[in-house]
Amino acid sequence: MIQFGLDRLLEDPDLRRPLAGKRIALLAHPASVSRDLTHGLDALAALPDLNITAAFGPQHGLRGDKQDNMVESPDYSDPRHGIPVFSLYGAVRRPTDAMLDSFDVLLVDLQDLGCRIYTFITTLRYVLEAAARQGKAVWVLDRPNPAGRPVEGLRLRPGWESFVGAGPMPMRHGLTLGELARWFIATLKLDVDCQVVTLAGWQPEAAPGYGWPLGQRSWINPSPNAPNLAMARAYAGTVLLEGTTLSEGRGTTRPLELFGAPDIDARAVIAEMRALAPEWLKGCRLRECWFEPTFHKHAGKLCNGVQFHVEPCDGYDHQAFKPWRLQTLAFKALRRLQPDYPLWRDFGYEYEYDRLAIDLINGSPLLREWVDDPAATPADFEALVRPDEVAWEDERRGFLLY
Repeated sequence: MIQFGLDRLLEDPDLRRPLAGKRIALLAHPASVSRDLTHGLDALAALPDLNITAAFGPQHGLRGDKQDNMVESPDYSDPRHGIPVFSLYGAVRRPTDAMLDSFDVLLVDLQDLGCRIYTFITTLRYVLEAAARQGKAVWVLDRPNPAGRPVEGLRLRPGWESFVGAGPMPMRHGLTLGELARWFIATLKLDVDCQVVTLAGWQPEAAPGYGWPLGQRSWINPSPNAPNLAMARAYAGTVLLEGTTLSEGRGTTRPLELFGAPDIDARAVIAEMRALAPEWLKGCRLRECWFEPTFHKHAGKLCNGVQFHVEPCDGYDHQAFKPWRLQTLAFKALRRLQPDYPLWRDFGYEYEYDRLAIDLINGSPLLREWVDDPAATPADFEALVRPDEVAWEDERRGFLLY
């Protein structure tokens, strides 16, 4: 039976003995729950040997109060525990000195989706840097990577760091948050007291979950539009849609598992994808669909779209499924069918206003340039991407804990 870091800390007095007499803060979100689905803040505060003095919330808030994307959360006082709850997605994204003064040890319990753009990764980097600066300790209560160990995507290029790009990793990094903490500390050369409360019994290569312990743990949305495991598996690809004019399904019941718009021919897009790079479609099924978002892009308009079914009848193949390539191929197919389609969305994205969102998401303009180049082929793209993936697989090996 798998044990998450939080459960190990709750169940083992010896493990938390070094925390005695310390002021403890918790960085958490709605999925930061114990095996019995108690939120981590409530479970930790109930322990007589721990002194919880503050809490922190990342994007979407400690309790998941913000439904839409890029909506800030305020600081507030927790009504149940009477402690300050500081927002790291509001007036600031890095903890201030005043926030750091509220604790001695920060517990980080965040369910990640295994994707570079997921901002909890950047928040982890920022709190590690702040802790190093102020001599605070950080304990990462580890959780599974639901996307498993596969690696996919271009690495972020120098100078492209942002709130959705914490460092030069590929889009699908294949690490847990605890392993990422070890990588950040090494690559940033941080002098920080950081411990990882490891998972017990995690088997990332085991079917049928391949990263997520199906049948052992309930799925809790780590952010409001991460409603299920299928979304988590597709997210490293469908998140690219945030940099486009195409709907990613926000405002529907299947966000980030589909895409569409009122003015595309989804059936033609699927056919073009199959003609261009059939090998990139392995591990899933594509289905033409229709949907009408209730909010966000194309709200109230009927959209023709494509849904990615990552669990076809013959089962999920996590090594074959390449969501980042799949979504990139969809852009390429649409560009070939409608060369003048206004695909790239030009708007302020995650506190950046001078660079296209699609480039920020990818950590360089390379993906966009490939899509927009009529002469560029899937083989050209593979030649660009594969060396990055191989290099990352080699680099990350020294940071694996499981």
